[in-house]
Amino acid sequence: MLNEFNYQQILNEVYDETIPYFQDGKVADYIPALAKVNPEQFAMSITLFNGKQYHVGVCDEKFSIQSISKVYTFTKALQLFGTKLYKRVGKEPSGNPFNSLVQLEYEKGIPRNPFINAGAIVVTDALLSYFKNIDKCFNDTLSFIQETSDNETIGFDRNVWFSEYQHGHRNLALANLMKSYNNIDNLVEDVVKTYFKHCSIEMSTKELSRSMLFLANHGIDPINGKEYVTHEQAKRINALMLTCGHYDASGEFAFYVGLPGKSGVGGGIVAIVPKVMSIAVFSPRLNSWGNSLCGTKALEIFAKKTGLSIF
Repeated sequence: MLNEFNYQQILNEVYDETIPYFQDGKVADYIPALAKVNPEQFAMSITLFNGKQYHVGVCDEKFSIQSISKVYTFTKALQLFGTKLYKRVGKEPSGNPFNSLVQLEYEKGIPRNPFINAGAIVVTDALLSYFKNIDKCFNDTLSFIQETSDNETIGFDRNVWFSEYQHGHRNLALANLMKSYNNIDNLVEDVVKTYFKHCSIEMSTKELSRSMLFLANHGIDPINGKEYVTHEQAKRINALMLTCGHYDASGEFAFYVGLPGKSGVGGGIVAIVPKVMSIAVFSPRLNSWGNSLCGTKALEIFAKKTGLSIF
């Protein structure tokens, strides 16, 4: 196992070796608020089980976590509904873009997994049915994120939220299609508004790497000792992050990085090394699959240098 004192050196080397890729890719300009983000930013953080953290780059810079929020909402839904959730959302890789309508119609309104947009919208609908109120539903997820991050100041970006809602026609179409198959119980407008609000939550790599630590430790936060999900549930979440966490590039990520992870079009990626650490990367320029280009490259380099992989 890599000695603890080498981590900072490794992160510095990863940063240096990622620099040649900084101009590649482009920001998520189909969401106007995200199109304004400074594309030159880069940050990477790791958090160990003893709470020690190592960083490189703009590790305190807040960014929109976007689809990384799907890990949190799926975790909350598993807490509340357990395996009943799988009647409404599957657990298979999609092999299609994250917002595909064609696949959803072919499979009669049952999304392939909770980490594509349709799947997360169904998960949000389940949470909304439980809390019966948009604000309570959102605040419960936000409180969960604040607790696992050990930071009560985490919030959301209202401008990103409205920007997504004003331009979220395809997500509304996904929700309406699922409503036609009786897989959405609440008002489509309420469900999609709540889903976008989850996506607009802002975090730094420092906070993200801290918050996912419970998934690296069988569902138990190694710092505060609290069990958020069972060992079995944590295993399922990690399995889905590995197979579905990067949309139709999930196989590519597993091949080159070899860790359970989840990306977001805001440029963030979170990954876990079981029984060792949680890692977060931020770089806004995306590759053709909608995943952070430099973030993916940085994690690949980190995995090579450390030998940390589940394979």
